[in-house]
Amino acid sequence: MSHHDSSCPSCGKIFKDHTSVARHMSQPRSGCNTWLEDMINSISPGEDHNMDSADDEDFAGLPRDVSYDPGLGGEEYFGGGGEDIPDGNEVHAGEVIDYFPELPLAYEDSYTFLGLFDADKNSVYRKTNLYYPFSSRRDWQLAAWLLRLGLSMGKINSFLSLEMIKDLPLSFRSARELHGRAEMLPSGPCWKSQVIHTSHPTKSPVILYWCDPIECIASIFNHPLFHCHMDLTPHKIYSTAKRLCRVYTGWMSGNDAWDMQSAITKGATLLGTILSSDKTNITALTGYHVAHPLLISLSNIHMNIHLKPSTNSFRMKGVLEDHLIHQCLNIILEPLKQSAQHGIMLSDPIGCSRYCFTALVSYIANTPKAMMLAAVGGKTSLVTMAMYKQFGDAFHHEPRTKSTTIAQLAVVRSCADPNDLEAYFHEAQRFRLNGVDKPFWWDYALADPSRFLTPQSLHHLHKEFFDHDAQWLIRAVGDSKIDFRFSVLQPITGYRHFYGGISKLKQVTGHCEREIQRYIIAISADEALPHVIAAVCVLMQFRYLVQSPCIDEEDLGRISGALTEFHTNKDAILAAGARRGKGNRNIDNFYIPKLELMQSIIPSIRNSGVIGQWSADITEHAHITEIKDPARSSNNNNYDTQIC
Repeated sequence: MSHHDSSCPSCGKIFKDHTSVARHMSQPRSGCNTWLEDMINSISPGEDHNMDSADDEDFAGLPRDVSYDPGLGGEEYFGGGGEDIPDGNEVHAGEVIDYFPELPLAYEDSYTFLGLFDADKNSVYRKTNLYYPFSSRRDWQLAAWLLRLGLSMGKINSFLSLEMIKDLPLSFRSARELHGRAEMLPSGPCWKSQVIHTSHPTKSPVILYWCDPIECIASIFNHPLFHCHMDLTPHKIYSTAKRLCRVYTGWMSGNDAWDMQSAITKGATLLGTILSSDKTNITALTGYHVAHPLLISLSNIHMNIHLKPSTNSFRMKGVLEDHLIHQCLNIILEPLKQSAQHGIMLSDPIGCSRYCFTALVSYIANTPKAMMLAAVGGKTSLVTMAMYKQFGDAFHHEPRTKSTTIAQLAVVRSCADPNDLEAYFHEAQRFRLNGVDKPFWWDYALADPSRFLTPQSLHHLHKEFFDHDAQWLIRAVGDSKIDFRFSVLQPITGYRHFYGGISKLKQVTGHCEREIQRYIIAISADEALPHVIAAVCVLMQFRYLVQSPCIDEEDLGRISGALTEFHTNKDAILAAGARRGKGNRNIDNFYIPKLELMQSIIPSIRNSGVIGQWSADITEHAHITEIKDPARSSNNNNYDTQIC
């Protein structure tokens, strides 16, 4: 065998046989695993180009939302010749984009990110020392290294007390001095705090910590990192020039953005606000300290950008208690409500002022429990399991609108005093409401719970799979048999191998659930009944289809067909006795809220774009960077203030 036949086509490294070459190219960190994809992309005839390239002088320096020819009447046709795409969307050759006919206006001579940095009170000292308040580059490098390690004050003092470190010409000699100098740097939005008065006594005062949401939105909207990565004009994408098949990608390509832009002032810019929250434990085993971090971002940012944790496109907003979430959200979101009603002037990444309206387009939370706390009415996930069992299949209906729910709240309020929690909750259950008198969205002009409670992959798809689909197959095949089949699988580089099987797994992560989905159908196919396999298989197809970053009407037809086929075959799961509850008792129904939520995914895609942009992964990652790491750096007292 020649060396040429056994060499990597990407890096040229020589191996003894083709198997070794294949093993090398399958390694995720080898750098050669994307060779074939890169080669295909390099010769693709319809390759997209960046609008802001230096070669394109006609559009250099112009805002993206006005970068196409306005003489086209808000319409643009892209043929197969590789023409430029105005806003950086993933648009393929032959597609048509209809932009909203009235462009958002931009006014010059506003502030920029660097302008704010230079306006800092200490900027005068940086003219002679770029690293002020640190004495030199080396001094700054050591300070940044110590601060980013997440070390406690005591450990930093211990390090600085070393004789070798004392000989260095540092501008700080203790952890307190180090933090003091770091606080002299230009800061982002400042923290605020307020004691929340509760109707019931608590062991310690409830204190809410938050940042002004307008300041957070302004810092995101003005950040130069997101220049050329924002959509500021609603648009409709069609797969052909005849406009027969609509294509959905980000939020700006859905119906809601178009309708909201029509409702606000002409020439104004629509900013879609995303809220995301989930509970996380600060301490383990002792103390039971928990936090509810609430993060904020903009749906205008391209989803491939704002879904990267490294971009920090989500900002930390507060620490909330479960039963006070609406009261706290009313305080935090009041500035956003005012700007949604009256508008506010904000500066974009290139320093142009825009008259902006802040619509609430997504509230990402765990379901069903967290959504029951987060809003009243809206989708079926907001009801208790007991109410779900009572109404059953009657839940297959359109989500209640904001006006309908507010009218129902008025009826409940007329029958019971909101201060009498037990009586009020009893009356609220008649309308399948969770008993909150004034939810945070009731006076939010551009917010409707039937729209902003968007589905997301982690809790609506992957958690549903492991809690239900996987358990059906485990019982249909048998615990020991399915564990044995997983254990004898050939290990594959880049994929998890379940040496002990899956039937005893607890606290499973979303990544682990996705790995199980790769194998479980093939492993169970020859053991479970055909209709059971068919029911689970079409649900798997449903999950893969709805996670696509670009979905058209034909895809929506396939998604709907997969869900219909599941309902056709689902009775086989009950007949096989595969659906069981606690104590291994047999269950003869499909009263599953997360399964019911699948009915709302297709309408949500049409209204708000693909569900991949509403990912809870960023929130889960923020639990570590924004809560747990700062908590570990504290002295285990007054967690909240030290985290802030």
